[in-house]
Amino acid sequence: MQYIESLKVFVRTVDLGSITSGGRDLRLTPAVASKRIKELEARLGVRLFNRTTRSLGLTEVGRVFYEQAKTVLASVEEAEAVVANFSETPRGALRVTAPLGVGRRIIAPLVPEFTATYPEVQVQMRLSDRLVDMLGERLDVAFFLGTPKESNLKLRQIAQCPRVLVAAPEYLAARGVPETPDDLLGHHHNCLLLRYPRSPEYFWQLGTENGTRRLDVEGAFDADDGDVLTDWALAGHGIANRPRIEVAQHLVAGALVEVLPETPPLPSSFGYLFPHRKLQDPKVRLFVDFMAARAQRRLDRLATI
Repeated sequence: MQYIESLKVFVRTVDLGSITSGGRDLRLTPAVASKRIKELEARLGVRLFNRTTRSLGLTEVGRVFYEQAKTVLASVEEAEAVVANFSETPRGALRVTAPLGVGRRIIAPLVPEFTATYPEVQVQMRLSDRLVDMLGERLDVAFFLGTPKESNLKLRQIAQCPRVLVAAPEYLAARGVPETPDDLLGHHHNCLLLRYPRSPEYFWQLGTENGTRRLDVEGAFDADDGDVLTDWALAGHGIANRPRIEVAQHLVAGALVEVLPETPPLPSSFGYLFPHRKLQDPKVRLFVDFMAARAQRRLDRLATI
């Protein structure tokens, strides 16, 4: 079993570029991860990495072994899934990612209930508004809010999540209240954008009586964290396009005001992605069914706070 664990450390080290990162991903200290790599090299009688003080690269034999090691680990996972389907007790690590806002407000609060129901499953959550490589990061489930890129992953939609344009009263007092979507164009208003490499939100889409209107809005600054945009809007720095569930409490309190309510942004799809596999691990199926059954209720409650 330790050999399999050493293979996992080796593969994750290659995937993430360092022994420290590979070990951290598997919840191992750098010292333990380094020991696993050395034990693996000693067992094989070859050097898998070329090490310098600044870089870590695979040797030629290391590159060959990496591809074979991935195949071995995939076979082990499939074999464990076969056995798990005969067991009434799902077990093992479940690697999940979600956008920051949805992860904090929808998914994370439900995790303790899930693990209380299935105590032998360990949920490992990674929250980020950036796009993730599910296969490269060996994730089991990736929740999304929006429209995911076309891929060979399986997709299931859970609900539609309404969005709103919001700004602080003091911002609107200083800059004026937009009366039409055209008022958002140009430099008069500061539109707060969620931007990062390959970000889909370089424009806003509003629903009008004539159909969808795409606006190439501009702003003086942007961020890759949606909660930062909300904070900027609360501080009076601009207009933000946010999921209603993430700003509902501020709207009720009057700290934010809905802008252009007659032409709101198009809603975002909320759902999850998971890899195609011949045999789906039952804990993945149990987890997504559990979340889907409860997420809609949380969405409805948060949107009307």
